[in-house]
Amino acid sequence: IVPVVMAGVLGIYGLIIAAFIALKVKSPYYLYDGYAHLASGLACGLSGLASGVAIGVVGDAGVRANAQQPKLFVGMVLILIFAEALALYGLIVAILLTTNVGKSRA
Repeated sequence: IVPVVMAGVLGIYGLIIAAFIALKVKSPYYLYDGYAHLASGLACGLSGLASGVAIGVVGDAGVRANAQQPKLFVGMVLILIFAEALALYGLIVAILLTTNVGKSRA
């Protein structure tokens, strides 16, 4: 159940970025703002995709190995945490991109 929960968190990251983008959309919406929002969505989405693939592969192999030898549980969780960190880095980049929207025309 650990890989399933960790994969569910990836969707929450996308929801957070969608909320940030929705709050930043204002009436004079310039081209820079659109590309910054596109880049932040792509950063979060593609890093979430890569992290999801890594969590799926590690989760499948880890659950099968854990059924044969229960001592491998800690190692599986550790590798899953490192796979989740990929999406967390993408979330941080996306937040940085979103917060810079509107500052180009100061």
